[in-house]
Amino acid sequence: MKKILCLLIFIIMSFFAQSFASDNVTLSAGISVNDVPKTFFGSWRVTAKLEDSNSYGTFKPKSADFWILSRVGDNINLSNPFTGASADITVKTVEGNLVVFSKKAPYDNKMLTDTVSIRLDKNSFKGINTLTLESYSLVDGHVLKTETARYLINGEKISGENIID
Repeated sequence: MKKILCLLIFIIMSFFAQSFASDNVTLSAGISVNDVPKTFFGSWRVTAKLEDSNSYGTFKPKSADFWILSRVGDNINLSNPFTGASADITVKTVEGNLVVFSKKAPYDNKMLTDTVSIRLDKNSFKGINTLTLESYSLVDGHVLKTETARYLINGEKISGENIID
């Protein structure tokens, strides 16, 4: 009986150690990669139009981009082969064909946070991309300035799904 109890405790502790050791958590609590619609993954042509900003000089009024949304195991990645940018994303909400995700990336003494909300419709999506760019003091690290922008985005699927379990 003691051996079984010790084995059970060891298994539970191993599970928690592995759960907390991962730095690449890409899903919010309660969301599984299986919740993300398969149509989300693949290559997309994405256009964006600036709807609102507190710093119009910082953000482009319009843009066209290329996104590759892929999954390896539990990690979901957004990459752009033209710019070379690549980042793991955090899926915050999945409700049917509505997917909300975010990514955060440092840039010099700034931090850029992207929060994207899209509604999938077969081979297209419509949504909103909210950007927050925080500039930090090099002296003491406090936030000097916060610039924001909200884009209306449209995506057209170029090619299939990219999922590796």
